[in-house]
Amino acid sequence: MPKVSARVASLVRFRDDPVVIWTIRATAAAVVAYAVAVLLTSQPAPLTAPLTALLVVQVTLYSTLTTGVRRVVSVVAGVLIAVGFSAVVGLSWWSLGLIILAALTVGQFIRVGEFVVEVAISAMLVLGVTQLASQAWERVLETLIGAGVGLLFNVVLAPPVWVDPAAESIVGLARRTRSLLLSIGEELDTPVAVEHAADRLHEARRLDHAVAGVDAALRQAEDSLRLNPRISEGLLVRLVLRTGLDTLEICVVVVRVLARSLTDLAKRREEGEPLFPAETATALQELLADVGAAMVSYAVLVTSTVSGNAEQAENRLAAELSAAWDRREQVAQMLLDSVQRNPHAWQLHGSLLAEIDRILDEMDLEHRSQRLMAELDRAAAARHERAARLAGLRRLARVGGQPRREG
Repeated sequence: MPKVSARVASLVRFRDDPVVIWTIRATAAAVVAYAVAVLLTSQPAPLTAPLTALLVVQVTLYSTLTTGVRRVVSVVAGVLIAVGFSAVVGLSWWSLGLIILAALTVGQFIRVGEFVVEVAISAMLVLGVTQLASQAWERVLETLIGAGVGLLFNVVLAPPVWVDPAAESIVGLARRTRSLLLSIGEELDTPVAVEHAADRLHEARRLDHAVAGVDAALRQAEDSLRLNPRISEGLLVRLVLRTGLDTLEICVVVVRVLARSLTDLAKRREEGEPLFPAETATALQELLADVGAAMVSYAVLVTSTVSGNAEQAENRLAAELSAAWDRREQVAQMLLDSVQRNPHAWQLHGSLLAEIDRILDEMDLEHRSQRLMAELDRAAAARHERAARLAGLRRLARVGGQPRREG
C-alpha cells in the first residue's frame, strides 16, 4: 500500500507539473493549427501554422497577451519578406544572406523588440519551402491561423500557475543559507586557515549569485498569476512572494558580509589560534543555528500562501526570532568581555554583531507586515490611477461622439 500511494502521489505531481502542462498545451496548439491550416489552405504541408502556434503559445497568459502581438508581427514580416524574395531569386548563399540582412533591418524598424531574430528565422524557414510568389497569401494565412490558435489556447485554456516552483526556489535558497551558517558555526572554536575562510566567503558569494535564478522563477510565477482566471488573489500572492524574496536577498548579502568579517578575523589570528574562545564559539554557533532556522521559517511563511499553513509558520518564526535575540544578547556580552580583555580586532567583533542584528531585523514580523502593507497601498494607488485614466478616455470618447449643436 505505501508503494501504491507513493506512485499515485508521483503521478499527481507529474500531472500538475507546469512544465508537463505547458508541453502538452504547446503540442496540442501546434497540431490543431496544422489541422486547421490543412482545411483552410491549399498547401500540402502548411508547416508555417504550427510553427507560429509554437512561437505564440507562451508559458503564461500574461506573457502571451503582452508579447503575442509582437510575435505575430515578427512572423508575418518574415513570411512577407521571404515570399517577396522567392518571387525574384531562388535559395542560394547570397540570397540567404540578403534575406537575413533585410529581415533583421525590417525587424528593427517595426519595433518587435526581442523578437527581431524571429523575423529572420521565419523568413529563412519560409524561403526554404516557398519558391512561387503565388503562395505568398497562403503563407500569410497559415501564419495568422497559427497565431490565432496559439492565442486562443492561452485565452480559453488557462496556462499553468508557476507558483509552486517559485516557492520551492525561495525555500531552497533559505535552506542553502542555513547550511552555510551551520558550517561556519562548526569552525568557530578551531584554528581556521585563511584559505579555508576564503572558501566559505566564495560559497556565500555563490549564494548571492543564486538569488538571480530564484528571481527568474519568481518573475515567471508573477506572470502566471496576472490575468489568470484560475487565481482569485493573484496580487496578494505576488506581493507576498516578492517582498519575501527581497528580504531573503538582503539576508543573503549580509551573510556574505558576515563571511567576509570572519575571513578578515582569520587573518588577524596567529597560527593555531582559534577564531573565538570555546565558550564564546559555542554560543555563536548556537546563534548562527538559530538565525539559519529563522531564515528557513521565514521562507516557509512567505510561501505558505501556497501550502496554507501560514499561522503555524508565523508562530514558529516568532519563537525562533525570540530565541535568536535572547542568544544574541548572551553573545554580545561574551564578545564585550573578550574585547575588554584583548581589544585586538574589536571592530570585527562589532561588525559580526551588527550583521546578525541586520538579519534578525529584516525578518521581524512587524517589519514584514509594514512592507507588505506599503506594497499593497502602492499597488492600489497604481490601479486607481489606471482606472482614472481609462475613465478620462471614456469621457473623451463620449464627448467626441456627440453631434455638434447648431449655434
